[in-house]
Amino acid sequence: MISFIAKRIFHGFLVLFGVVIIVFLLFNVMPDPARMMLGQRADGASIDAINKDLGRNLSLSKRFVLYLNDLSPVSINNPKNEASNLFIDEKKYGKFIPILNIGTDKSLILKQPYLRRSYQSKKKVSEILMDALPGTAILAFSSMLFATIIGMFLGIIAAIKKNSLYDRSALVLSALGTAAPSFFVGILIAWIFAIVLHSFTGLNWSGSLYRIDPFQGEELDLKNLILPTIALGIRPLAIIVQLTRSSMLDVLSMDYIRTATAKGLGYYKVIITHALRNALNPVLTAVSGWLASLLAGAFFVETIFSWHGIGKVTIDALGTYDFPVVMGAVLFIAIIFVIINILLDLLYGLFDPRVRIM
Repeated sequence: MISFIAKRIFHGFLVLFGVVIIVFLLFNVMPDPARMMLGQRADGASIDAINKDLGRNLSLSKRFVLYLNDLSPVSINNPKNEASNLFIDEKKYGKFIPILNIGTDKSLILKQPYLRRSYQSKKKVSEILMDALPGTAILAFSSMLFATIIGMFLGIIAAIKKNSLYDRSALVLSALGTAAPSFFVGILIAWIFAIVLHSFTGLNWSGSLYRIDPFQGEELDLKNLILPTIALGIRPLAIIVQLTRSSMLDVLSMDYIRTATAKGLGYYKVIITHALRNALNPVLTAVSGWLASLLAGAFFVETIFSWHGIGKVTIDALGTYDFPVVMGAVLFIAIIFVIINILLDLLYGLFDPRVRIM
C-alpha cells in the first residue's frame, strides 16, 4: 500500500511539474507582456519595472529556475546578498524557516509558495485566489448535491420503468443536458428566471453569496446561489441520470437480485438495499470527477452570474492582462485536480485491492 501511495504522489508531482513548464513557457513567449498590460502610452520606467519583476532581463533558463524557486515550498536563499535573485525578502515572501546551510552564502529554507503579485490590485496572487476559493467551493458542492440527488432519483425511476415514456423522456432530456454548453444553459436560465419570470421568482441575474448592506455590512443572500447552482449542475445531472440508469439495469439483471425477489423480499427493498448499493460505483466516479472540475472554477457560469469565484477572477485577470493572477489560477486549478485524483486513487486502492497492482 505504501508503494501504491508513493507511486500516485510521484505521478501527481510529474503532472504538476508539466503544468508548471507549460504555464511558464506560454507566458514567456509573449513579445512584450509589460506593454500589453500598461498600454502603448506607458513610460519606460514602468515597463522596465514589470519586465524586471518577470525576469525578462535574464535568460529563459534562469527565469525558469527562479520561477521554480518562487513556487517551491523548499527554496534556496542567499541571505548575505540582497541584490541576489535568490534573496528571500520577508516583505515579499512572508515568514520562512531555515533548514540547512548550503556552502557559505546560501541556505535551504521552508516557505510559503510565492505566486507573485497582481499588477492591478498589488495583492498577493495567493491571497486573491484564497479569497475566491470559498465562493467556488460552495457553488461546486451545491451544484453536485443538486445533480447527484436529482440525477440518481431520475436514473433509478428510468431503470425501474425501462422502455416506458418516462424512460425515453429522461434519456432525451439527459442527452440534451449533456450536449448543451454551460454558458448557453447559464444565459438561458438567467434570461428565463431572472428577467422573464423575475416578478414571480424574485431571483437576480447577478450576485454573490453575500450582499453588502450600507448599514448592516455583509448579509447572507442564498437566493443568489439558486440559478448558478442549476446552470452548473445541468451537465453532471444529465450524466448521472444516464450512469445510474445503465448501472441499475446491469445490477437488476443479476442472479442475486432474482434470488432476493424469489425469497419474498419487497420489490422496493430489493431496489434500495441490494441493487442501488452495488450500482453506485460508476456514479461515485462521475461525481468525484465532476466535483474536481467544478472546484477548479466554473469560468463561464461564474462570469455570467457575476459570482465571486476562481473562474470569474481568472476571466477578469485575462481581460486586464494581469498575467501573475492567470498563471497562479492555472497552477491552483492543476493542484486541485491532482489532489482530488490522488485521493480518489487512494480510496479505490483502499476498497479494491486489485487497483493497487495497476
